[in-house]
Amino acid sequence: MEEYGKILVFVMPIFLILIIIEKIYGHYKGEDTVPNMDSVSSISSGMVNSVKDVLGLSITLVTYDWFENKFAIIHLDATIWAYIIGFIVIDFYGYWSHRLSHQINFLWNKHAIHHSSEEFNLACALRQTVSSFVNLFTFLLIPAALLGVPPRVIAIILPIHLFLQFWYHTKHIKKMGFLEHILVTPSHHRVHHAINPIYMDKNHSQIFIIWDKLFGTFQEELDSVPPVFGITRPAQTWNPFRINFQHLWLLITDAWRAEKWKDKLTIWFKPTGWRPENFEEKYPVNKITDVYAFEKYGTQHSNKLMYWSLFQAIITLLLITYMYNSIANIGLPNVFIYGAFIFLTVYSYTELMDTRKISLLWETIRFFSGIAIVAYLGDWFGMNTLFPLASYIIIGYLVLSLLVTFYFVNTNFDTKKSIVATS
Repeated sequence: MEEYGKILVFVMPIFLILIIIEKIYGHYKGEDTVPNMDSVSSISSGMVNSVKDVLGLSITLVTYDWFENKFAIIHLDATIWAYIIGFIVIDFYGYWSHRLSHQINFLWNKHAIHHSSEEFNLACALRQTVSSFVNLFTFLLIPAALLGVPPRVIAIILPIHLFLQFWYHTKHIKKMGFLEHILVTPSHHRVHHAINPIYMDKNHSQIFIIWDKLFGTFQEELDSVPPVFGITRPAQTWNPFRINFQHLWLLITDAWRAEKWKDKLTIWFKPTGWRPENFEEKYPVNKITDVYAFEKYGTQHSNKLMYWSLFQAIITLLLITYMYNSIANIGLPNVFIYGAFIFLTVYSYTELMDTRKISLLWETIRFFSGIAIVAYLGDWFGMNTLFPLASYIIIGYLVLSLLVTFYFVNTNFDTKKSIVATS
């Protein structure tokens, strides 16, 4: 918990700096691919995912340590070869877990968030799941376990492998020559995120593109078919929690409505998007049929709301940074209370971004929760030792946030009068 939090404290500023550079470069080139509201939603998704991971809010049914202890034919030392073998096996593991997440109905729920942005930029790489509470794919690491790759090596490689998938989420890097034959490049990954029929469910590889070429899922980006991004059942929300559970809710309601018991049981394991017969007519859902003729979500909003959302994301990031730096001092169970407050914060301000009036209720709950935490602990999780007036600053922020939310809900939610944002 504490070690991973400290890694994220180091990595998060790097990601944010790169996102800002991409924004500035796009503005300079006249091709801004980083709309502010979309980016706030993406960054917010990344924050709640990181909090979930740091708090360990998921379980692994069978651990790698168990596999390695039971099945290792040899036992490797933590040498450079162990790291190379471990990296290749993890990339193989990543390809198949990624591919299955696209092909099986109930697995798609945990991955849809990553594809939900209708843009393609570095920020959308941060759209990661908070709805996955069980790791089902550890068995794919059996090849590494058989070769006796130490668990410590796997634990080090996994976050590195994940972070290396960040850079290729951009439209500004075109094709990269001979590297196209070896590595996953931005061009390959644009294909993967596209909803054009020719591109659907292609290029599942994460670092080495060889897996797609080996298993028949490779598709080159075509100049004649510009990629269009998103998901075919568009999310229509900035709230990462809503996005994370939309598909699951559809599966639950379809299973409940299904008349045949076979459909109720098999819908979870059918190909992604499958619904019982005639359900598209009986219970239609919004679905994109022409990828070149649909309106992106949230293209109209007030600039005031946009700037306030940016402010909220920055404050939340600062609160998370303090949490990750102070896990040992905060201790159990208070660190879980802190995590719950972060979840509530993101839920509240992204509901406001969606211009839902119920955001005022969530913000009111957050306000009283924050006040209760300060009253119960005597300060904000020990922050007064660093800043003597920290508790007053936190209370002042909570008051400001509640007042601003009240202002937007009562004066600024008429979308017909909204201002078209310039970025």
